[in-house]
Amino acid sequence: MTNTQSPDQTPSAASGETFADRVFADLLGTLSTFATSIGVELGWYEALAGTDTMSPTELAAATSTDERYAREWLEQQTVSGYLNVDDAAAPAHERRFSITSEAAEVLADRTSLAYMAPFPGLVAALGRSLTEVTDAYRTGAGFGWHQHDDGARCGQAEANRPMFLNLLGQDYLASIPTVDEALRNGGAVADIGCGLGWSSIGVALAYPDARVDGFDVDGPSIEQARANAVDAGVSDRVQFHCNDASELDADTYDVVLALECIHDMADPVSVLAAMKRTVAPDGTVVVMDERVAECFTGEPDPIEQFMYGFSLVCCLPDGRNAPESVATGTVMRRSTFERYATDAGFSAVDVLPIDNDFFRFYRLAH
Repeated sequence: MTNTQSPDQTPSAASGETFADRVFADLLGTLSTFATSIGVELGWYEALAGTDTMSPTELAAATSTDERYAREWLEQQTVSGYLNVDDAAAPAHERRFSITSEAAEVLADRTSLAYMAPFPGLVAALGRSLTEVTDAYRTGAGFGWHQHDDGARCGQAEANRPMFLNLLGQDYLASIPTVDEALRNGGAVADIGCGLGWSSIGVALAYPDARVDGFDVDGPSIEQARANAVDAGVSDRVQFHCNDASELDADTYDVVLALECIHDMADPVSVLAAMKRTVAPDGTVVVMDERVAECFTGEPDPIEQFMYGFSLVCCLPDGRNAPESVATGTVMRRSTFERYATDAGFSAVDVLPIDNDFFRFYRLAH
């Protein structure tokens, strides 16, 4: 029998199954995200990291949680490849589970640069607002960061915390001669869009003589940032202010930073103009934002997929949460940022030779 149907009219069963497998894999990842969020929130990974093996009963007792739920989670994590089981054939309540040192570093060590535990909770928190965000898609309205629950705010801060405390001051800013010299000599820093304050705290810890002012429009973030500064022992040199960056005084700061926040802003040009105004004549303006490709190619790319994913559920709706918005989104191409900086009055934008898979650093000439 001759097949007269054109191959490009209907996808083959094999290609359909292949695409279905991809969707199924994405679903598995989503469910793993939820399970990981539960484990982080309940302290189960930390408890496992603190001992060789644990039974469901021991895990539940150590974390004041329910044994039956703990057992189900332990088994799910094992078949997902996150945990190991000593004897799968043992009675369910007697099975003993363990976590590898590598998994413990990623899921339980808040000081490690490999720490990824905040991301599942952040994604889960954003998912709780999915109905409202979808409604915004229908109307063109915005949905601000402050409209998500605290899990989103805290998850974002915790995700960047290791980098800000371990690399920002010690490596990234230290590699910029004008910044390093100014901060070693007790210079003043303005940290725009500081969130829960870990970037400001990281700068202060790396430069014991520097003074840092953190600015953010989100009141709860500023309150927590102040508490974090006290806990870190730097509250005498780090102050946080709940106000718009446009209110900053002129010629005040030796270093002005905006770290992963410009793409969220409804009017980034006005904020960049304020940064230009507030930096001292011999000061330095540094912006860190997403390291996306120079242009849209349409080719599969995990970094682009990651950034577009956050843009869909968070950053683009947040940026549109104003009467007038340029609606940038997370995927802010280099050319887009350079246009914003030029419109704000900067004469040039240099990309700094700082190695980071997710972020690009710009120095703005004023």
